[in-house]
Amino acid sequence: MAELPLIDPAEPKQIALSAETQYAPNGIVSRTLMRTGSSRLVLFGFSAGQELTEHTSPYQALVQALSGECEFRISGRPYILRPGDLLSMPPNAPHSLKATTEFSMLLTLLPPAPVGSPAPK
Repeated sequence: MAELPLIDPAEPKQIALSAETQYAPNGIVSRTLMRTGSSRLVLFGFSAGQELTEHTSPYQALVQALSGECEFRISGRPYILRPGDLLSMPPNAPHSLKATTEFSMLLTLLPPAPVGSPAPK
């Protein structure tokens, strides 16, 4: 049975991300914090050395580094993420990740903007 998201989008709730982050020896733990009809908020904990192999996603993504360090690759270009960094990733971009230390991140998945839509002001 799938774990229910921690946050109900219809109710206010405060959580401590550091307390909610889980790690597994030699593994990756992901936890969906919130889900709406078109977006998801996912908390990840990576043991040092763990990797996500290259893949794509149809979503616009924002990656917020919370603790530790990782090398994140988008379309072959490396980005070193450290606590407090925010990385924006366009839809359908090939990407991968390797945790160089124990690493945690918050991933926000949003629907892609319609083609030709103006940027918000």
